[in-house]
Amino acid sequence: MELLELSALLLLLLGLLLAGGLWIGMALAMVGFVAVTFVHPQPGTYLASAFWEATGSWTLAALPMFVWMGEILFRTKLSEELFNGLAPWVRRIPGRLLHVNILACGIFGSVSGSSAATCATVSKIALPELKRRGYDEDVAIGSLATSGTLGIMIPPSIIMVVYAVAAEVSIVRVFIAGCIPGLIVMLLFSLYIAVWALLNPRKQPPAGPRMSLVAKLRQSAQLIPCALLIIAVIGSMFVGWATATEAAAFGVLGSLLLAAVTGCLSWQSFRDSLTGATRLSCMIMFILAGAAYLTKAMALTGIPAALATAVAGLGLGPYGIIAMLTVVYVILGTALDGTSMIVLTTSIVVPMIQQAGFDLVWFGIFIVLLVEIAEITPPVGFNLFVMQTLTGKEQTAVARASMPFFLMLVATVAIITLWPATVTWLPDVVLSR
Repeated sequence: MELLELSALLLLLLGLLLAGGLWIGMALAMVGFVAVTFVHPQPGTYLASAFWEATGSWTLAALPMFVWMGEILFRTKLSEELFNGLAPWVRRIPGRLLHVNILACGIFGSVSGSSAATCATVSKIALPELKRRGYDEDVAIGSLATSGTLGIMIPPSIIMVVYAVAAEVSIVRVFIAGCIPGLIVMLLFSLYIAVWALLNPRKQPPAGPRMSLVAKLRQSAQLIPCALLIIAVIGSMFVGWATATEAAAFGVLGSLLLAAVTGCLSWQSFRDSLTGATRLSCMIMFILAGAAYLTKAMALTGIPAALATAVAGLGLGPYGIIAMLTVVYVILGTALDGTSMIVLTTSIVVPMIQQAGFDLVWFGIFIVLLVEIAEITPPVGFNLFVMQTLTGKEQTAVARASMPFFLMLVATVAIITLWPATVTWLPDVVLSR
């Protein structure tokens, strides 16, 4: 069978399996099994080795640790403390407490690693408070839905771990590379809020009474536990004291201590966090195992190499390839979650990206940004579902409120594409020491 015919057959089979509701990991493995049968008499041998190699990895041990850390913090008072600690410093900035949405999601995302958890946790505190004070509801909803995506951009990030394992690049390097783009996203979000506030002064409440510096510092003391946890987790990786897996283990210990100090740690919450982390980790690892087998199968058939050669022969150029992949990922994001998007495409896209001369760490941040966009893209935008549940509004209304911030994410994709050093400079500097 010709490669083109085989590719069409495998794509059709994958579409049918996914449309039929089969688990993604199992669907990937079945497609891989069919692919290997065309080129090897014993496809089961590759299945066993791929599953073991994909899951029996010390590097991948960071994944369940980061997931568990996020699950523990999801059940603490951290989001409330973040909101109260940041509020005094934005009272005189146009947009006022709306900026707390951005800052709180950025900080919580740095210790959560999950977009949906960040969105839900901060929104539960911020939305009632903003509504009570008379802030515009659409801007509040839009800023929270999109700022929640910072949970997968600000390291440590579950999606970053999945990409690093799938693309076989350094997790720590990908984490460090996400810092500057994450700050750019936060800056653009806050810039939009400030401009909107200046143009719509009647849609925000008047500034509150001035607070002394001592009062601000006293209220911001609530940020200290979270700051210490961030420094312990991210700082230990940046200075080379710990690997990503070791830092994740320290993060779990720190989050347990934080939950105990705040009085949120009970046997029930501990068991719920462990159960939630186990379910999510097993789901992701099963998907990664299926994707690893499919990757081996694709390599045996020669489809990725042939596709990369064909794309190179089109003469699109580097920016043309990036534009094409952007469209593909945005379309995929309307139907798949971020983990599935990455593992489904890595085996095909990575050879193409390497042949085009792109850095794989840069491409990882590029994909994470597109996954962020997917989180607020109907009909399967998970953050849209979260905000729909919390507000009772239709998904289209939430998506419409998120549109200006959606455009800020698109602008960030353009920035890192035009200036790749915004992604690659920091890891090169930090890890060259």
